[in-house]
Amino acid sequence: MKLQTILNRLQKLHPKEIDLSLDRVKNLCKKLGDPQKKLKYISVVGTNGKYSTIQAIRSILKSSIINCNIYTSPHIQKINERFVFNDVEISDDDLSTLLKEVENVNNGEQITYFEILTAAYFYHASKFKDKINIIESGLFHRFDATNIIHTNLSSIVTSIGLDHLDWLPKNEQNIEKIVYEKTSSLLNSTIVVSKQSSNETLNLIRKTIKNNQSKKIIYKDDFNYSLSENGFIYYEDEYGGLKLPKPNILGNFQIDNCATAIATVRNLQIGVKDENIKEGITKIKSIARLQEIKSGKLKKICKNNKLYLDGSHNPLGAKVLNEYLNTFDCKKHLILGMMSNKDHEEYISQFNNISSITTIDIPNQPNAISGEDLKKKLNKYPNIIYKKSIEEALKTLNPEKDDLIMITGSLYLAGELLNRN
Repeated sequence: MKLQTILNRLQKLHPKEIDLSLDRVKNLCKKLGDPQKKLKYISVVGTNGKYSTIQAIRSILKSSIINCNIYTSPHIQKINERFVFNDVEISDDDLSTLLKEVENVNNGEQITYFEILTAAYFYHASKFKDKINIIESGLFHRFDATNIIHTNLSSIVTSIGLDHLDWLPKNEQNIEKIVYEKTSSLLNSTIVVSKQSSNETLNLIRKTIKNNQSKKIIYKDDFNYSLSENGFIYYEDEYGGLKLPKPNILGNFQIDNCATAIATVRNLQIGVKDENIKEGITKIKSIARLQEIKSGKLKKICKNNKLYLDGSHNPLGAKVLNEYLNTFDCKKHLILGMMSNKDHEEYISQFNNISSITTIDIPNQPNAISGEDLKKKLNKYPNIIYKKSIEEALKTLNPEKDDLIMITGSLYLAGELLNRN
C-alpha cells in the first residue's frame, strides 16, 4: 500500500503520460548528482525482442558469474520487475524508499511517470558502479528518458516494425521515421543489429547508422546461425563457431534474439566462455513472451487443452506468433484484448488458420479498447464473439481434444492473466 501511494503521487506530476523531451529527466538527474554519467551500459532499442534479448544476455552473464543491473518497461505483474540491481529484483520496501527520496529531490517539479522512474533507476544503479547496466529504451529512443547517457559498451538494435504510430505526425507514420527515431542517436561504441523482418528495414538501419563511428555487427554479415535436424544450433561470428543447444524459450524467432545476445557478449570481451553461453541460453527466465501456462486457476478451466500466453501487440509480433502457431497441427483459438491505440485490423490480419476469436476487456486499463468495440472492428472474421473476461472466454470456448488456446494482444492483458492464474 505504501508503494502504491507513492506511485499514485508520481503519476500526477505531469498531465501527460508521455511528453517526448529530455529536459526534465536531465534536470532531475543533475539534482541527483548525474548518476547516469558514472555507469557502464548496454542499451537496447527496437520494436520487438528487446525483453527476450535482455533476458538472454542476463542469463549468459549469470552463468559467467557476472551479475548485472537491468531497467525495462513496461512491467507485467508488478513494477519491481523494472528495477533489477546486482541480478536481484528490488523489494517493495527498497523501491518505496528509493522513489520517496527521488520524489523529495524532484520537489514537485513537472515530470512524467516514466522519466522519474528512469531517474530513480540511474540513482540507485550508481550504488552498483561495477555492474553492467542493460537499459531498454521505451517508446522511441531519440527522446526517450533513457537516452541521457554519454558512453556505453554496446547498442543493440532488435527487430524494428510499425508500432506506437499515434505518437508520430500523420505524414511520418512510416518505417523510415521509426528507424530514424530508434537508431539516429546511438552512441559511438559497438552496434549489434538483430535479424530484421525485411531487407527494406535493414537497409534503412544501415543508412541511418552509416556515419556512426561504432563497430557494426549485423546479422548475416557478421554473425549467423543455422538449425540442425537433431535440434542443435550452429552459431558463427568472427570469434568462431559454436554448437549450441536450443534455448529454453519457445519459437524460432527467439533464437534470433539469443543470437543477438551471443554476438553482444562475445564482442564485449569480458570473460564469457563458450560453456557459459551454452548453459545460459538454456536457463533464460521469460514471462508473457510465448509462455505456456501449465498450471493455475485458468489452466484448470482449459483441462487438457494447451494454454499459451503471448504479449505481442503489433503486426510484427503477430506475424512471428502466427509462424509459431502454424507449427501445430490442430485447431487454434485466439482470446484477444488490446489497447485502443494499436492497429487492430493489421494485427489480426497476420494470423491464418484460426478457428475462433474471442475478444475481451482488459480490466483496470482506461486506454484499452473494449472487447465489444474490438469485435465490431474485426467483425469480418468468422467465428468471432465477445466475452467480458478471460474466465468467461475460456468457459465459453469448449474446445475439442488437442485444440490450442492462445491469449494475446497486449502485455497488460498478459499481466492480468498471470495475476488471475
